[in-house]
Amino acid sequence: MNATLVPPAIQPQIIIHGLDRIGHRIFKVLEEQGIPVIGVSEAPLQPQPSHNNDPQQAPENIVIGNLRDENTLIRAGIREAQTLLLTCNDDALNLAVLTQARLLNPRIRIINRLFNAELGERLDQTLPNHISMSVSALVSPIFAFAAMQKPVIGQLNLFGKVWPVTAVEITADHPWHQRSLADLWENPNRMLLTYEPSSESSSEPFDSDPQNGDGDLVSAVQSEQRLAVGDRLIIAELPQRRLIKRSIGHRLRTYWRGFRQVTHFSRAMMLVLLALLTTIAIAVTTYVSNSQGTSLVDALYFSVGMITGAGGQEAVAENATGLIKVFTAVMMLVGAGVIGVCYALLNDFILGTHLQQIWTNTQVPHSGHRIVCGLGGVGYRTLEQLTGLGEDVVALESDRQNRFLRAARTQNIPVLVGDATVAEILRMANVEKAAALLAVTSDDTINLEIAITAKSMAPRLPVVVRIHDAKFAQQIQQVFEFDMVMSPTELTAPAFAASAIGGRIFGDYSARNGLWLAIATLITPNHPLHNRSLKEAASSEAFTPLYAEVNQQKFHGKALLDMTLAHGTILHLMMPAQRWEQLWHRRNLEEAMA
Repeated sequence: MNATLVPPAIQPQIIIHGLDRIGHRIFKVLEEQGIPVIGVSEAPLQPQPSHNNDPQQAPENIVIGNLRDENTLIRAGIREAQTLLLTCNDDALNLAVLTQARLLNPRIRIINRLFNAELGERLDQTLPNHISMSVSALVSPIFAFAAMQKPVIGQLNLFGKVWPVTAVEITADHPWHQRSLADLWENPNRMLLTYEPSSESSSEPFDSDPQNGDGDLVSAVQSEQRLAVGDRLIIAELPQRRLIKRSIGHRLRTYWRGFRQVTHFSRAMMLVLLALLTTIAIAVTTYVSNSQGTSLVDALYFSVGMITGAGGQEAVAENATGLIKVFTAVMMLVGAGVIGVCYALLNDFILGTHLQQIWTNTQVPHSGHRIVCGLGGVGYRTLEQLTGLGEDVVALESDRQNRFLRAARTQNIPVLVGDATVAEILRMANVEKAAALLAVTSDDTINLEIAITAKSMAPRLPVVVRIHDAKFAQQIQQVFEFDMVMSPTELTAPAFAASAIGGRIFGDYSARNGLWLAIATLITPNHPLHNRSLKEAASSEAFTPLYAEVNQQKFHGKALLDMTLAHGTILHLMMPAQRWEQLWHRRNLEEAMA
């Protein structure tokens, strides 16, 4: 993302262009955070029933009009707005609105939802205040971690890696039970984000944030608070790549599976080769037994040349009796047919899909792998995430013309082309011994059918299902009790909303008390945190410092808490979205009163 480290304006005016499923959810998230937002929709939204079942009137902050018409943007207040979110699922439409918006307001900040990731990167490098975002890029890490049985509630993008955000509940047998928060704080591969003490441990002498219902993490770290049963932590951890060691037995099993695959797919070709060799043997035997002076080698040479059409040693037949000449003519016709079929099968085996299928089936892991059904944008990026973490994977795709097939095979990812709703295809992927299955095609019904089929074959198999509609996802989770049913709409809306608020957002997560943002902010003389002690600022403003950069040097752990936030410091912190807005609002009110 091409974002600058600048403080956000007071009460930014945000316009969401396109209120489809994702756009409407982003609109609601921003409203829940108390942030002024205007929605632009091509058609009136269906009114939602109120508590007394009376239909509600359409919201006043939604503009209805042609999405391609610049007058619609003007009515939405494009000239005064600070941020424009383009959330339509049409790249061409988003680009058209982008150009109109920049002509009407050259300084507006634009968050652009694009399917074409390469185009988005070029736009980020070319246009100032432009951030491109992709739904598949946002949700694929979450799906990947879900396949590894890690329930993820958000993610951080730190040091070129995606750090999953998870909730940890402390139990009596948890390895962190009675551990000091100060010890956990010092680990550079783990970021403590929030701390929620249980009722038993809340009597300990450290401050808490009554507004958020969370314990003051910084004060708890300073007082070396120990974790008790019932405490809850929100953490982000650097994912570790799993090292895979292949044993000799594994290699032997791979070779054996390859041999079985070759014998299975080449059965027809072997039968034709057997017919060809039988034809040659009959011809050689006939010529040797009925022609005096014809050696075995001459008969073999003539028979092979006659059948293949190459010719040679014609004297064997020319000097023979009439009956042998008739036999030769029959052998020419039979041999032409056999050799033609043989050439056709050999050509199809080598140049067709059989050889590729044999190689793919040989590379399918025997056990402990993750099966990804659907090689679309989400599926392919999920495969990249899993292979980057050292996991064994198999992809299933029904479309032979899929644009990601070649890219996946280039990375040595085994891809089986077939319908994943068919039990035989899942059996080829060794679904019974897989570690998890992800149904992530673009069709909700197909994903549900894949999940049901897989569960019927392997009842204990962890299954992750992609369902676009959030309400439908909850219903499926309750009825079928799959391990995880996730909606890309619910997963990506907080990230889009966070990017719209301002500053450099490098992560987010949704908690019981609202949306939390991971923000990189540059400390300047007019910054609300300028020249304040980090410990004091974090406790009073209810944020969690992650790390700081001063002159390209990073500070973490105890050294971070001992800092004073001087001019030029880049502070990376975690904070509720509402509190971030309130921080700047209070700062500007103080300046106005002064």
